[in-house]
Amino acid sequence: MRTCVCLPTYNERENLEPMLRALVGVLGPADRVLVIDDNSPDGTGELADRLAAELDAVEVLHRPRKQGLGPAYLAGFRRALETDAELIVEMDCDFSHDPQDVPRLVAAAADADLVLGSRYVPGGGVENWGAIRRAISWGGSLYARLVLGVPVRDLTGGFKCFRRPVLEALPLGQVHSRGYAFQIELTYRACRNGFRVVELPIRFVDRVVGGSKMSRAIVLEAIWKVPLLRLAALRGTL
Repeated sequence: MRTCVCLPTYNERENLEPMLRALVGVLGPADRVLVIDDNSPDGTGELADRLAAELDAVEVLHRPRKQGLGPAYLAGFRRALETDAELIVEMDCDFSHDPQDVPRLVAAAADADLVLGSRYVPGGGVENWGAIRRAISWGGSLYARLVLGVPVRDLTGGFKCFRRPVLEALPLGQVHSRGYAFQIELTYRACRNGFRVVELPIRFVDRVVGGSKMSRAIVLEAIWKVPLLRLAALRGTL
């Protein structure tokens, strides 16, 4: 099945070229990589254009300013749905998600509607994180799972493979979350719509190059957004 990998970037100049070359090496000849750049001041967008001119599989979507991870992914999903892509993958550009795992997620989508690269199932894990970061991530996933009542163990993860009908069925225009909450919301909506969600174990490795995009605002958004999602589901408005 033809795959489109959505790769949002903001100041990822040092990671972009090795990531694109790694992805091109594991994807099929008809697959695509869509770089979604939020007007990175470090020149990531210009580098992406140069690489797209060299690598046939690469396309670049330029956005006027930084608006958050969620809006960047939504823009990428809409662009991917304009093509004949049957699978849409989302992943980070900083090598915290291993491009070598993309074929595993794609293969698993033969028997699932949404495949999650999961840190919190047997065989999964994280590397190079301190205790506080581990606690925030694990605790956030547990909190969301308990409040929303879904069996998914890694609700905050951002390494996913959607079958096209999932994104076509979800009301993307109603999704306004930006950070962790965006990942939680899309998986929860997929579950609520009856799609089959499976988790594959992955090793998440903290970035080596570049700065983290994590912030207190992203964590707080997830805290207050999760109960609102549950309330909307109970009211039948999700």
